[in-house]
Amino acid sequence: MGIKILIADDDPDIRDVLKLTLAEENYEIMEAQDGEEALKIIRSKPLDLVLLDYKMPKMDGRQLCNLIKRDLLLQHLPIIMVTGKGEINDKINGIDAGADDYVVKPFEPKELLARIRMVLRRTKRDLEANPLTRLPGNVAILNELSNCIEKKTLYAVCYVDLDKFKAYNDKYGFEHGDDVIRETARILLSTIKECGNADDFVGHIGGDDFVIITTADLADKICEKIIHDFDKISPSFYNQEDRQNGFIIGYDRQSKIHKILLLSVSIGVVTNQMREITHLAQIGEIGAELKKLAKGMEKSNYVKDKRQKKP
Repeated sequence: MGIKILIADDDPDIRDVLKLTLAEENYEIMEAQDGEEALKIIRSKPLDLVLLDYKMPKMDGRQLCNLIKRDLLLQHLPIIMVTGKGEINDKINGIDAGADDYVVKPFEPKELLARIRMVLRRTKRDLEANPLTRLPGNVAILNELSNCIEKKTLYAVCYVDLDKFKAYNDKYGFEHGDDVIRETARILLSTIKECGNADDFVGHIGGDDFVIITTADLADKICEKIIHDFDKISPSFYNQEDRQNGFIIGYDRQSKIHKILLLSVSIGVVTNQMREITHLAQIGEIGAELKKLAKGMEKSNYVKDKRQKKP
């Protein structure tokens, strides 16, 4: 997949110059002519970098940069602010708003390309991060779980999964499905920020499967908050008719019609409070079993491991 860069500038001539410059590196380019259009693209497309003009209509670069850096799911998106010659305050305000770097118009093409390469290198978090949510993927998840087993402190691994997601995707399409996954990731991140520890971990296994690693004492509070926030937002993913009905019409594998309730969330919580866990496969097996129990309850729910190891 090529590197995707958004050029946000209200001057079409500047956009053309930037496109010509970036064409040398075969970057995939998107364009926005004001701050609001740029924000819409940033929230809907997975990007690698934004070239952001400081002075734009509807929303200027500083305001847009502030919004991006406050968004838990977008805050790692690198931004290079483009400012006018001699506008020292624009540079300072841009950096204060969270911009990763800046260039001054008129710019030297080779310098701009060098700065882009530098910022992309500097902000590359994890090569295998999920491209949709930018959350750490399976390699990082396995490393975190291994650390838990080695440290032998009390921990909780929360396996988070959406219910009825396939039926939702079938009816509303993958773009809407991706929106649901991104919103779920936002809920998990904001929950950990509010209720978790500073070093808690949120990973994206893939599709609608996530994992949270926290301490055993906070697992219940975290699960309850996730369920509360997800159930609150879930109806907004549907059109008015489906929202009012409280279900959509779907088909099973035998092509029989079914009423399928709105999206909910199931969480299986594996802890080492009641039994010793000695290897990674154990965590996965217990997690799958607990998640299956939670899924059997029709509504959003979580099931926590409370069984003791047999003597």
